Amino acid sequence: MKTSWRSASLVASAAAVLALTTACGQESAGSAAGSQNVGATAPAVTGGLGAGSGYGGVDASASPGAEAAGAGASAQGGTAGELAVSADAELGKILTDGNGKTLYRFDQDTAEPPKSNCAGDCATAWPPVPADGVTAGDGIDKSLLGEVTRADGSKQLTVGGWPAYYYAKDTTAGDTSGQGVGNKWFALAPDGKKAKVSALPGLSVRKDPNLGEIVVDRNGMTVYRFMKDEAWPKPVSACTGACLEKWPAVAPVGDDVKGVQKKGLMSFSRPDGVKQQTVNCWPIYTFSGDKAPGDINGQGVGGTWYAVAPNGKPVGAPKQ
Repeated sequence: MKTSWRSASLVASAAAVLALTTACGQESAGSAAGSQNVGATAPAVTGGLGAGSGYGGVDASASPGAEAAGAGASAQGGTAGELAVSADAELGKILTDGNGKTLYRFDQDTAEPPKSNCAGDCATAWPPVPADGVTAGDGIDKSLLGEVTRADGSKQLTVGGWPAYYYAKDTTAGDTSGQGVGNKWFALAPDGKKAKVSALPGLSVRKDPNLGEIVVDRNGMTVYRFMKDEAWPKPVSACTGACLEKWPAVAPVGDDVKGVQKKGLMSFSRPDGVKQQTVNCWPIYTFSGDKAPGDINGQGVGGTWYAVAPNGKPVGAPKQ
């Protein structure tokens, strides 16, 4: 029996849809020098940055006092105890206190001479690490540890001359949510330098203290989904024109992923010819409002943008 051109066309179309279904599934859119040794007091040279002075993007009006109390309480007996070198998947070796809480430094401080420019509301959001009782654990050069006297007379730990702080929003050992805040705050490396994001895969997973496991790009920036996009029977982006200026499309990463579901991990061509990466066939983006790794400023914007879970689902999106 001869097959008509119409029948052949229908068969081919069905096969194409089946192939896309297999690939994309059927989920709907609803779905340094200069530091003084501890005990050798530096002059009282604490500055006075406070609310509105741009000390790292922390909203001091959000009553961070309770959070700060939590960070301060982490120190052993009111001190940081024995400092340790901890391994972070994204930042490499970082400095932590005796309870595993991350220590930070502030770009607006100075190390020669040691000087803190974080006071008032800033010091509430970024509690200074007390110098009293601090000892150096394995892998830490004790000659790098020192102290500086703050304006209130308290003594603050310095590492390589840089005053050390906690971050009030770090609630558990190992949290590094202060990394890159305002592009001024950075976790301390054991030598007092800034800890930096190490080379990451094209896509990987980080644990956010508020959202849980979310996907990040090779720069450690949060990846988002747009609820107006489509994934089946093929990826379609509803973010065009000016939208793409705020929400840049993630370029294809191939197989360079870690911890991200590989089913539906593919790229597609946008109408302008640019290729865009997907997770579980959903187009993914970064947010221009995120300035540093760890930022999640795009979460929930307009009720249509949400961080992406390792399986491609939108984190925190309302059920439809």
